[in-house]
Amino acid sequence: MKKTFTLSHPKIAYPRLIEATKGEVKKYLKRERNKSLPSYADFWGFDCKFGQSEDSAEVIHVAQINEKISFAESQEWTQFYLEILAKPEQRVKREVLDVDTDDEDADFHRGADEEG
Repeated sequence: MKKTFTLSHPKIAYPRLIEATKGEVKKYLKRERNKSLPSYADFWGFDCKFGQSEDSAEVIHVAQINEKISFAESQEWTQFYLEILAKPEQRVKREVLDVDTDDEDADFHRGADEEG
């Protein structure tokens, strides 16, 4: 989806246009997530951009979309550009970091137990 949303209408109130926009985005994301995945992919990832115009659009995370639309509402923008491109992705296993407990921390916690 590459779309410039216009937030002005002679008969529809501004807050209703904002809610309709959020609903349209939510519906699009749901429709894309329900599409069948290729065999190599685990989930649908999304590349998103948001800005007042296509030229000024910045890369954002999919979870920030509603927050950015609300920001546009608070700034009373008359339009904004939103780009959402779905792509199949694979989960990547995170590396587990070994956290060594310091002897000082252990002594501190033991001392706190003795005092209390």
